[in-house]
Amino acid sequence: MVMGILNVTPDSFSDGGRFNKLDAAMRQAERMVTEGADIVDVGGESTRPGASEVSVQEELDRVIPLVEKLSAELNVAISVDTNKAEVMTESASAGAGMINDVMALQNEGALQAAASLDASVAFCLMHMQGQPRTMQQNPQYEDVVSDIFDFLERRVEDCVEAGMKREQLCIDPGFGFGKTLQHNLSLLKNLEEFTKMELPLLVGISRKSMLGTLLGDVPPDQRIDASVAAAVLAYERGANILRVHDVKQTVDALKIASSLVSRSIS
Repeated sequence: MVMGILNVTPDSFSDGGRFNKLDAAMRQAERMVTEGADIVDVGGESTRPGASEVSVQEELDRVIPLVEKLSAELNVAISVDTNKAEVMTESASAGAGMINDVMALQNEGALQAAASLDASVAFCLMHMQGQPRTMQQNPQYEDVVSDIFDFLERRVEDCVEAGMKREQLCIDPGFGFGKTLQHNLSLLKNLEEFTKMELPLLVGISRKSMLGTLLGDVPPDQRIDASVAAAVLAYERGANILRVHDVKQTVDALKIASSLVSRSIS
């Protein structure tokens, strides 16, 4: 599945300010759906390194009108990228079928809010070392793959103990969130390890700084081809959901990659 990124923020690293008006956001959502997006992921607060914090009310004001309009006008699954309990609850009421939390339901009240919602609402648990504002300041691991696997496994257990169903959950190793370039490359190389958890695996590498570094410090809008290549590599290693900025290019590439998996070819 392809998840199209729709940031209604002024400061996201790749598209900040482009879609923070309702009409512009709806046009972008319509375009992504036409291009083949299975899910639209709405974000009302940037989590790039050094981003400013956003109040609960400001995030609600950015997100809820768009979720309501998407739910009423487009035939697409809606995800909301948030770590705030109040935004999770209001988003689900407005029509979101998935909550995508970079904090893996660790913020105050988040796990309780998630457990109180209908079991039809899905949750993605992502790994991040540290906090968004400081996460890239010297991140360290004993073994990045096993450390993150263990963290996600514990969070899944915590969710189930809180009353959630395992079937509601998917996992995300969190490329770029408290990881060096080498950490990110190790995760991508060994991504298949996370399929052992037997939960849907979401991967978001699109236009991230690891790709810019590998290409020679190019800006986000020049990382499209690299993002598509990384998405295909992630798919081949077991990713079920690819969170991307460039929907059409990714959908086209995955059609080619999936043809080798879904057909018997000698």
